[in-house]
Formats: sequence, C-alpha cells, structure tokens
Amino acid sequence: MARRKKGNPVHGWLVLDKPFEMTSTRAVGILKRLYFAQKVGHAGTLDPLATGILPIAFGEATKTVPFAVEGEKVYRFTVRWGVETETDDAEGEIVATADGRPTVEDIEALLSQFTGEIMQVPPKFSAIKVDGERAYALARDGEDVVLDPRPVVIDELRLVDVPDDDTAVFEARCGKGTYVRAIARDMGRALGCRGHVIALRRARVGPFSEENAVSLEEIEDAADAGEDLTTFLQPVEMALGEVLELNVSPQDAADLAQGRSILIRGRDAPILGGAAYAMSKGRIIALGEIEKGALHPTRVFNFGG
Repeated sequence: MARRKKGNPVHGWLVLDKPFEMTSTRAVGILKRLYFAQKVGHAGTLDPLATGILPIAFGEATKTVPFAVEGEKVYRFTVRWGVETETDDAEGEIVATADGRPTVEDIEALLSQFTGEIMQVPPKFSAIKVDGERAYALARDGEDVVLDPRPVVIDELRLVDVPDDDTAVFEARCGKGTYVRAIARDMGRALGCRGHVIALRRARVGPFSEENAVSLEEIEDAADAGEDLTTFLQPVEMALGEVLELNVSPQDAADLAQGRSILIRGRDAPILGGAAYAMSKGRIIALGEIEKGALHPTRVFNFGG
C-alpha cells in the first residue's frame, strides 16, 4: 500500500520577492509551512544579503525547475570602491584596500571587458563543490580555497548611477553560473581601486520578474486572514517560456499521461524538433522531445493527490 504524502497537493510557481538577510532555504521552509505543501523547491539560490526574485516551485512545478534555472538573470547591484573583502560583499573581512577612485569614464571604458563570454573565478565563499564539500564551508573552516576560472556569459553590463566617488550602481543581464560578486571584485582589480558588493537585487529569472512578484509579508498576511493562498501561484508551465507549446486532443493527452509517444499533427509537424510541452484543456500534460514527427514524453505531470 502506497504511503500517503504529508501535506496538500499544491502545484504552481510562486514568484517570491525574497527579503534581505534570509536564506533561500529558509524562504522555502516558510512557504512550505504556510501552504502545507507536499513538495516545494526553488530555482536559483539567492545569497542571504541579496533581495529580489526567487522562483518557488510547488508540486509538479518542480519538474520544470531546470528550465527556470537556465533562464537569463537580471541583477542590479551597488559596488563600493576602495575595499576588497574575502566574501566579495559587505559581510566579509577586508583583504585589500586602495586609495584611488575610478571616474565615470574609467568605468565605462572597462565594461566591454566584462560582456560576452568571459572566464570568471567564482568567489571562494560560494556553493561550488570542492572534493565533495561546499567552497564556503571550507573557507569558513580557514582552508585556502582555490577555484578554477570557468566560462560565463554576460549579455549586458551597464553603469546605472554614480551616487558618489565611493560607489557605483550597475545592472547586469547574464546567464547561469555568473557571480555578480565576482564581477565587482574583478572590476575593482582591473580599475586598480578594489571593490565589493554592498547591495544586490535580482530583478528577473527567465520569465519570472518583479511585475508578478509577491513579498513574504503579503503571503503571511493573507494566511493570517484565512485567504486562499493559491491565488498567488502562477501556472506550472510558466517556467517553459522558451519551450514550444503544443495543444493536443484528449486522446493524445491520455496517451502522454501513460508515457506513450504521440504523432504531431499539422502542416509544420515534419520540421519540428527539440523540447516541447503538451497542453490539453488548459492544463500541462507532459514535457518531452519531438523527433521524427512524434512527441516522446520525458516528464509526465500528475495533478492528483
């Protein structure tokens, strides 16, 4: 006899505006309790000192997390010049200082070096694993963590504001695995003035943006008032914005639900290929790959209890 899952079968995405000084794991735990949900996850960890978009996946939405994680990110961040820290943010100990300060012209001239595909050394205080251990755990234990540079893609990096000689505000559009703290550190080194991040906000993760975000306070207030918290949820398929959508018949939906492939109908069927998801009667049925005129399901969605 199957063991009954604890909690409610909640499904969908919550676009959380994560508060300052809260870990992503803590945010997930709070929301799982508020929704009394069976299964909850998140797409793309945010540091405790960062705020902004943290997509939370409930139930069947967790099957689409890889697509959300791969989505382009937009960050707004403030760099303080003159000081480099061991964590590359305001939390760490000072490791280097410099007296000089860059001009706007100095900064603008540097930005092209940090766009496109570049090699970046992640901060040693990061979640990257070294011999099975998280780098930040080793660094906190006093070990000398050395991380190899790796390729990242920064589509755009622009200077937004210069409040004073000591600080500058930037916006970056970048791909998976890019560390904004490392951008600040490396810009400071290149400018000869050192630097670290003192404020960081994620404004977008793929299709998840500030426009459809809600705060934890809003959700807690709604829960206290006895309101239906599912009204804050976005559809499971929201994470699949770049994936081809197919509308299928009830019979094809039934076949996909059983893990069986279906033939793609329509004039463009022979030339279609790659990832796709099937919808029927307004509900996502399956996610799969199109090959030789057929959709082969790789993930099937079950919205039952």
